[in-house]
Amino acid sequence: MILSDPEWQAVLLSLKVSSVAVLFSLPLGIAAAWVLVRCRFPGKTLLDSLIHLPLVLPPVVVGYLLLIGFGRRGFIGQYLYDWFGFTFAFSWRGAALASAVVAFPLMVRAIRLALEGVDGRLELAARTLGAGRWRVFFTITLPLTLPGIIAGTVLAFARSLGEFGATITFVSNIPGETRTLPSAMYTLIETPGAENAAARLCLIAIALALCSLWLAEWLARRGRKKLGMPC
Repeated sequence: MILSDPEWQAVLLSLKVSSVAVLFSLPLGIAAAWVLVRCRFPGKTLLDSLIHLPLVLPPVVVGYLLLIGFGRRGFIGQYLYDWFGFTFAFSWRGAALASAVVAFPLMVRAIRLALEGVDGRLELAARTLGAGRWRVFFTITLPLTLPGIIAGTVLAFARSLGEFGATITFVSNIPGETRTLPSAMYTLIETPGAENAAARLCLIAIALALCSLWLAEWLARRGRKKLGMPC
């Protein structure tokens, strides 16, 4: 399958955007999942709802909220631009932010399910033997949660690859800057005589999604096997 330079550009940009989105959201995802599982406080249900809100909101709404929040004149974005000369709007960084927001609930959900399966008595035993909270987390909780972390990371990566609505609303569809794989497909579908190119990108999107799902399952099984857990 031979792709043109713009098509390769869209594929590589999608991989870049998805990788950055997952890399920066992973620490927050682990922290959010831990808070939801281990902590009790007023407003926990509200926090849970806010984290999972992008799953049920139309992607265009998510993109609009990002635009008024992190656009160059947004209530957060204006300070980033005025103080640091940094902007998310109309750049690949904004595409990564949109992808991270949309994929974040999937990551948190997978990690949360893994954390709920960790036997709290193991953590309590380590604490009674003198281990500190952070040492217990990094030596017991985190390794036992690893299969869920891997699965959540890869699922978030796959979801980021397919993000379209929030991205095009927030950062538009700029060739070489914000035109990711779904945006490129949309452009080709709207272009007369470009059906073959759109079909090629469609096959690549399906292949990337299937590979991501297979990799998530394989890594999760491998992690469970190393930890002596049933597969």
